[in-house]
Amino acid sequence: MKKILVALFLLISFTLSAQTLLSYEKIEHLDKEALNKFWKDNGVPKLITPLISEIDIYELKYYTKLPDGEQVIASGLYYVPLNYPYEVATMQYNHGTAMTNRTGDSYDYNGESTICKIFAADGYAVAWQDYIGLGKATGFHPYQHLETEGQSGVDLLRAVKEINAQIGLEVNDQLFIAGYSQGGHATLAVHKTIQENYDDEFTVTASSPMSGAHDMSGVQNEIMEVEYAQPHYLPYLLYGYQQIYNVFPNNEEFRKVFRPEYRHVLDKILAKEHGLGDINSMLPSKPFDMIEPYFFDQYKNNPDFLFTKVLKENNTYNWVPEAPVQFCYCLGDEEVYYKNSLVAMEYMKANGAKRIIDRKVSNTFNHRECADYAVMYTKFFFDSFRNGFEKGRKGNFIKNTLVKTVVKIEEKKKAKKK
Repeated sequence: MKKILVALFLLISFTLSAQTLLSYEKIEHLDKEALNKFWKDNGVPKLITPLISEIDIYELKYYTKLPDGEQVIASGLYYVPLNYPYEVATMQYNHGTAMTNRTGDSYDYNGESTICKIFAADGYAVAWQDYIGLGKATGFHPYQHLETEGQSGVDLLRAVKEINAQIGLEVNDQLFIAGYSQGGHATLAVHKTIQENYDDEFTVTASSPMSGAHDMSGVQNEIMEVEYAQPHYLPYLLYGYQQIYNVFPNNEEFRKVFRPEYRHVLDKILAKEHGLGDINSMLPSKPFDMIEPYFFDQYKNNPDFLFTKVLKENNTYNWVPEAPVQFCYCLGDEEVYYKNSLVAMEYMKANGAKRIIDRKVSNTFNHRECADYAVMYTKFFFDSFRNGFEKGRKGNFIKNTLVKTVVKIEEKKKAKKK
C-alpha cells in the first residue's frame, strides 16, 4: 500500500510540474460575416490572404520563468481556425514594442491582431505571446531580452498544446515563428531557444523575423547617438536589463545613470500607464542625451563594462539556424536599422546556415509602412511549406508579383510627395 501511495504522489508531482497552462477562456468568436466585414473595412485582399475559416480567440495565462529560476505568470492569445478543410499548422507570433498592459476585453497591441486573424482564417493556429510583464501579467517587462523572450515563447507553445487537447484541435507537426519589430528580435530568440534547448519537444519548420533589432550591440546601438524617432527604446532597455542582470548594485544607483530631469520617466515606465508616444514626448530626441556623461563614457570606452557585455549577450543573430529563415526589412526604416538583417544574414550564411532568405521589402518604406508588406511576404513564405516545398520558397509567383507591383506604386507616390 505504501508503495502505491508513493507512486501516486510521484505521478501527481510530475503532472503538476509538467503543467504549463494556468487558465484559458474564449473571448471572441469571429464568424464569416464578421470576418468579411473586417477584411473589407481593413482593405485586406482576399486574393493575397484568403478567408477560409471562422476563428475562435482564446486568452490564456501560463507559467514561465525568469533567468534566476523564479516562476512567473505570463499571458497570451490563441487564434484557432474552425473547420479548416486541410491540416492546421501552428504559428507562434511575437508583437512589437508595447509599454502598457492590455486592459478589459482588449486583445491587441499596435493593431497586430489583424496579422493573427489573417493567418488563422487560412488555417494557422496562432499563439501570440504578450511577453513577461505585459498583456495581463504583472511585474516588469525585460525588453529585448533574448532568454525571456525565448523561454516565454516556448512555454506558450506548451500551454497551447494543453488547450488543443481540451478543445479537440488537431494540428500537424509544422511550426512557424514570426514577429515584427521587437517581435523580429523575439522570433529569432524563440527559434534559437527551441533549437538549442527544446528540440526534443518542438521542431521549427521556418521562421520569418521582420524588421528586428538583431545586432543589439552593433548597428542598432549606433542610432542612440543621433536623432531617433523612438527615444523610449534606451530607458526601456536599460530598466529591463537592470532588473535581470543587476548592472548597478540597486535601482537607486541605476536611476543616477539618467540626468535628473529624466529620472521621473523611469517611474512612468514602471507604472505601465503611458504609451510609447507619451514616453517619447518626455525624452530628448537623441537618446544618449538623457544619460549622464560617465555612463556614456563607460559604455563607449570600457569593454569590461557589464552593460556592454550583456548587450552582446542579447544579440540574436550569432548562431546557425537549422531551419529556413527569411529576413524581411526596409531600407527606409527609421526605427530598426535595416543593417540588423544584413549583419544577421551574413553571419549565419558564413557559419554554415543552409537556407537564409533575403527579403528586402522596399527601398524607401519606413518602419510602419514596411509592416504590411513584410507580413504578406511572411505568409507567402510559410504557405510554400504547407504547399509541399520542404525547404520553402518566397511564395506564389503571381502573388509575389502583385505585391511587388503595389510596393513600387506606393514608393513612387511617396517620392512625389517629397
